[in-house]
Amino acid sequence: MALDEVINSITEAARAKAGELIQEAEKEKAAILQQADEKVSARRLAQQNELEVALKRLKQQEISSAELEAKRITLNAKKDVMDKSFQAALGSLLNMDEVNRGRMYRKVLDGAKTVIKSPKVYCPRGESKLISGVTGLYGVEETDMEAGLVLEDVSGKVRLDYRFRVLLESVWDKELKNVSNILFG
Repeated sequence: MALDEVINSITEAARAKAGELIQEAEKEKAAILQQADEKVSARRLAQQNELEVALKRLKQQEISSAELEAKRITLNAKKDVMDKSFQAALGSLLNMDEVNRGRMYRKVLDGAKTVIKSPKVYCPRGESKLISGVTGLYGVEETDMEAGLVLEDVSGKVRLDYRFRVLLESVWDKELKNVSNILFG
């Protein structure tokens, strides 16, 4: 029986050692699982923070994009209003009655004579009568052109373009900021 006792003793010792090893393994398993849970939680938190940052950045980009689009739409609308205002002003000039057009032509000629003493005048067909009686002109020639006058010196080297469209464009370019302030405040 001594052999049985030895076997039992060894078996008991092995079972005790196995129990201790199992307890240590369970503790190590629990520690590893705890560590893994902590890593997963930390990783989840980091990803959540990254997601929040990315969402804030995306939201800001969307807001900036929307603001930029709104500005573009506003600028296009303002440009459209400015273009329509220019066309309306030009239409008023081009459709001006003969009395006012003749008065305007005379003012243009009075101012232009300081640059070209005796100019040759080109005017739209049928409008030479509006400047008849103006002295100091080299000649008047009717031609196919928009309302206004084109003046030329005797040599033909110096030309002054006083067509209404050209005059309006010149004034418009110089006064664009003021026109914009008047229209849009």
